[in-house]
Amino acid sequence: MLSVRRVISWQAAAVVCAIALAVGLSRFFPVVSFIEALQTRVMSWGAWAGICYPLLFAACNILVLPGGILAVGGGFFFGLWWGFLVVLAGNIVATAISFALSRFVARRWFKRTLSRNATLRSLGPAVERESWKIILLSQLHPLFPTSLLNYFYGVTPIRFSTYMFWATVGRVPGLFLYCYIGTLGQLAVRVMRGRSYPRMVEYWIWGGAFVTTVLLLAVLVRVAYRVIQASSAGPPGAASNEAVERPILSR
Repeated sequence: MLSVRRVISWQAAAVVCAIALAVGLSRFFPVVSFIEALQTRVMSWGAWAGICYPLLFAACNILVLPGGILAVGGGFFFGLWWGFLVVLAGNIVATAISFALSRFVARRWFKRTLSRNATLRSLGPAVERESWKIILLSQLHPLFPTSLLNYFYGVTPIRFSTYMFWATVGRVPGLFLYCYIGTLGQLAVRVMRGRSYPRMVEYWIWGGAFVTTVLLLAVLVRVAYRVIQASSAGPPGAASNEAVERPILSR
């Protein structure tokens, strides 16, 4: 299994590369003008933007497509708090639908498919012993794709209400960080277009809040990793490796 540090490093490198690419393209193409026009178009939809955007985000999660860009877009288009609520609403819809599909519609197919994923199989023993705690921590764990987790927990004995509550709580920090990044992008566009003239103290506040959020999420991820690793190992004297490997998905 990949190490947490390596996964986090890859994610950070991807963000840096995306920023560098945007800055580089802006020298040859009107990237800022395009982004500003896109924001204006989305906001011109009015209430429909607040309805369609969560549904689009939910569709990406249900189809197990990367939704990070849309989460960042939530903060960019709607601002920090409204963007966070819009993205969170879409996440809740996706979680409910994915869990229901796995639990009630195609349970056998999802069992066979998910049992091939070694990362998810390693989560099985921990889920059986400490259900709600593992649900919460697995949403923070960078090695477990949250879109797949919705389907995975659907084939376990976890109650629907229990999963919905703890999965939502566990995803709040990550979604908030994405939206905060989007908000910083919105502010950057305003500064580049000469529509905002922040004072130096405001730069320190924005940067400090961003660093604080990142550090807090990093600490939570590290705690989640350690707890899940310890829980997956199981108590001394546990059953054989074969029995531990698939306690839930083989049912």
